[in-house]
Amino acid sequence: MTEPTADVPADSSRRSPLHERHAALGARFAPFGGWQMPLDYAGGGVIAEHTAVREAVGIFDVSHLGKARVAGPGAAAFVNSCLSNDLGRIGPGRAQYTLCCDEATGGVVDDIIAYLYGDEHVFLIPNAANTAEVVRRLRAAAPPEIVVENEHEAHAVLAVQGPRSAEVLAALGLPTGHGYMSFATAGFVPGAGTVDPAGRPAASGPAEPLAELVVCRTGYTGEHGYELVVPAAAATAVWDALLAAGEPYGIRPCGLGARDTLRTEMGYPLHGQDLSLEITPVQARSGWAVGWDKPAFWGRDALLAEKAAGPRRTLWGLEAVDRGIPRAGMRVYAGDRSVGEVTSGTFSPTRKLGIALALLDTAAGLAEGATVEVDVRGRRSPMRVVRPPFVKPSVK
Repeated sequence: MTEPTADVPADSSRRSPLHERHAALGARFAPFGGWQMPLDYAGGGVIAEHTAVREAVGIFDVSHLGKARVAGPGAAAFVNSCLSNDLGRIGPGRAQYTLCCDEATGGVVDDIIAYLYGDEHVFLIPNAANTAEVVRRLRAAAPPEIVVENEHEAHAVLAVQGPRSAEVLAALGLPTGHGYMSFATAGFVPGAGTVDPAGRPAASGPAEPLAELVVCRTGYTGEHGYELVVPAAAATAVWDALLAAGEPYGIRPCGLGARDTLRTEMGYPLHGQDLSLEITPVQARSGWAVGWDKPAFWGRDALLAEKAAGPRRTLWGLEAVDRGIPRAGMRVYAGDRSVGEVTSGTFSPTRKLGIALALLDTAAGLAEGATVEVDVRGRRSPMRVVRPPFVKPSVK
């Protein structure tokens, strides 16, 4: 997810195809990567939305996320030679978290979910602000037979997350039984699986599905959940159907404020803060998303050298000992010595304390359980060094 970019005027941002639905629900909007997206909704706010996802089910519009298609003979092998993770570890119908790294430095241009359809077709979901750059780099490297298409505004993406998410999708006849990081395609028929006020099956809608959806067992919350890639023209119908089907299960529309607190509790990195052109996967503990044995990927030599030498700084978790709430950019101290900086910080609605991700200097020799201090608006707040996640995941 891309952090709100307050320097981008809201009236110049792109809008989701669901913008009017959000406005009707009392959304408070903020710019995210050049898109005007819901931060939270009237009648609850971030904490209520966060809690709904942890305890029941929430629905997010994340249509600002990028979409790009790489197709042609050898498309999968080409993508595998560029991006960090190894597509050879998965097969068609699976998705994979991967990184687009800079060839010279190994810094992270973006983190991406890759959907592998087959040898000649890979669908990518980058972050909103980085889509054009990822597409540019892939196009510059692609041979003539491979086409890289930017489909950013052709699709909406809806995330249905929480312990009751499968029940919501099943009520609409959508697939739910596939495994974590796998995807299935399904036709969406308005009214399918619903009943009228008398308990009779509702009309099944048109003979042909309104749209074909891609239902992937992914998410950014740490809960069991799904992300639906939907044709933009069908987004409103699918959103309305999901909200109606989810009403018996306590579904709540959720903004990107709750998405940020949920991902921080899981220790999931945010590009632009915990990953960036200046923060490599070795520093961010994202080496698990690197195919170290692959013969080629962007940034390979730089990352292998950094891994062998050891990074100069490493991403850790911090838990507040007092009531301090850490925020991105705050300095971290061990005694009188500055030893790092908070990259992401928030109040954890689940744990009821301040939590953070922070890059700490390797030379400081800090280990799990150590106590540091964070400068919270001029006051030193003690915090414990921990390994995320901050809450137990149930994503799988």
